[in-house]
Amino acid sequence: MTTAKITRKGQVTIPKKIRKLLDGDVIQFEVVKGKVIIKPVKSVAGSLKNYVKKYIPLDKVREKIWSEVADEKTT
Repeated sequence: MTTAKITRKGQVTIPKKIRKLLDGDVIQFEVVKGKVIIKPVKSVAGSLKNYVKKYIPLDKVREKIWSEVADEKTT
């Protein structure tokens, strides 16, 4: 078992041996029966899947954002 302190800002340093097991730098938290489970997220897109209704290719998203930014700059 490994312990860590939670700072006043709610931050925790994950011990090195645990970080190695996670094998990545994006994690998600899940609470199951009062226990907190930390799981690695292999892609950021996987962590965002609950926020989208359908798949949209990245290039389409990028085009839309650039278009909106361009509109804001010209108005």
